[in-house]
Amino acid sequence: MSLNFRCDASPDTGCVHLKGKNMSLFQEKKSFFGKLSERITDCLMARAEVDEDLMDELEEVLITSDIGMDTTMKVMEKLRSQIKNEAVTSPDRVKGVLKNIMIQLVDKGERHKLCGDIPLIILVIGINGGGKTTTIGKLAYKCRQQGKSVMLAAADTFRAAAGEQLAIWGERNNINVVKHQEGADPSAVIYDSIQSAKAKNIDILICDTAGRLQNKKNLMAELEKMNRIIEREYPEAARETLLVLDATTGKNAVSQAREFGQTAEVTGIVLTKLDGTAKGGIAVTIADEFDMPIKYIGIGEGIEDLKEFVPEEFIGGIFDE
Repeated sequence: MSLNFRCDASPDTGCVHLKGKNMSLFQEKKSFFGKLSERITDCLMARAEVDEDLMDELEEVLITSDIGMDTTMKVMEKLRSQIKNEAVTSPDRVKGVLKNIMIQLVDKGERHKLCGDIPLIILVIGINGGGKTTTIGKLAYKCRQQGKSVMLAAADTFRAAAGEQLAIWGERNNINVVKHQEGADPSAVIYDSIQSAKAKNIDILICDTAGRLQNKKNLMAELEKMNRIIEREYPEAARETLLVLDATTGKNAVSQAREFGQTAEVTGIVLTKLDGTAKGGIAVTIADEFDMPIKYIGIGEGIEDLKEFVPEEFIGGIFDE
């Protein structure tokens, strides 16, 4: 049986607000790259000339900042080539060249933006503990702030208390949550939520689902079934599949991107927990290695701390602090 939750509670406003119209989110959140920015700056300032020792040191800095080996090698190859072609002799100029190379690697153009068509169904996937449910709550708030009507579907039915956690976010955002009993068929939740969303003319339906990777075959079957139901019951709806990854897990996040990418048609990444402890380089690796656009980053616990990913600002946070 489907249960609809609605509460008249106001959205949570106990959150971090950006100060000043022109202040970037990276100025507001103090160096979520940890010491990456400082290490690059120190590396360049310590050198009077551009030589192979400088290149080796920069390479080490990138590799130890969660930028994978393959991506680092690609960056360094491009860097060496541009230094040679442009006759760069000043370490200070190397910084600008390196910055532009990394921007190009992460920049996926319009693919960074969430689909603007309505009705829109968003499937949110990712392992348990990565910030999936919290991301859904923040995304719902963001969509509501943009004037969209939103509904949530609690289709991660095999994780204990997942539905209750999503219901709390529904209360905070004053929106409906479609929820079944724990252990119910996730696709049944999707079916009921679509019928409810259609009846209420909801703009965006956000579905919490797929919190397991232990059995890829079962996960793939589950996602395929959900997509068949969406196609059959709401073919006119646009779709997004967002993969939530915990930036603090480094190489594990890369593995998850690979595994989920083989299982689902991922349209974008949400990187969570970039709040001061993550090295940040993981974003460069994922965007480059899997050609996946990063759509949002989570930079704190507040309901407003989910920000659109802007390549120039993100990479600028490494070089311009």
